[in-house]
This record gives sequence, structure tokens and C-alpha cells, in this order.
Amino acid sequence: MSDLPKGTFRLEGHIEVPTERIAQVSEALKDHIRLTREEAGCIFFNVDACSKVPGRFLVSEAFVDEAAFNFHQERERTSPWAEASKDVPREYETWVVD
Repeated sequence: MSDLPKGTFRLEGHIEVPTERIAQVSEALKDHIRLTREEAGCIFFNVDACSKVPGRFLVSEAFVDEAAFNFHQERERTSPWAEASKDVPREYETWVVD
């Protein structure tokens, strides 16, 4: 059971950053995290390096609803983060808290 309100949009998963791009992606990630956390509707946004798999970053997000998540996705598409992380494999699961 979730402590988050019904209707919260959640995302969990990871990205796999090639070794030669870790520094570039990590640098861009700093601003991406800050900007996302400032978005209206962002409950939390965490991206952390995995201690067991080099280049894997664990992603955990919550937005007040799917519309807030969609706003985040639109903003992100034209950001420096989008360019830095272009073609980086992503594996996510999304759901709405019920």
C-alpha cells in the first residue's frame, strides 16, 4: 500500500549509461533533477547511481497526476538532459496509485 494519494502518477526503473558517457550524463543530471523538483506537481524525483551495477542509475518519480507527469516529459524533451542522455537505454514501469 502506498502512502501517496490516490491518482498519483509513479515511475520506477533505471537507465544504463555507457561507461564513456557517465561523466557527461552525471553532469547534465544535476540540473535535470533540480528543474524537475521545481516543477508544479512533482512530489519527488530521485535518480541515484546503483552501487552494484556501474553505469546504472535508479529512477524513482512521483507526480500529483498524469498531467503533471506529461508536462515533465514535454519539458524534458527539449532540455540539455535530453541531449546528454540521448539513446541511453531506459527501463521503466509506470502506474497510477489507486
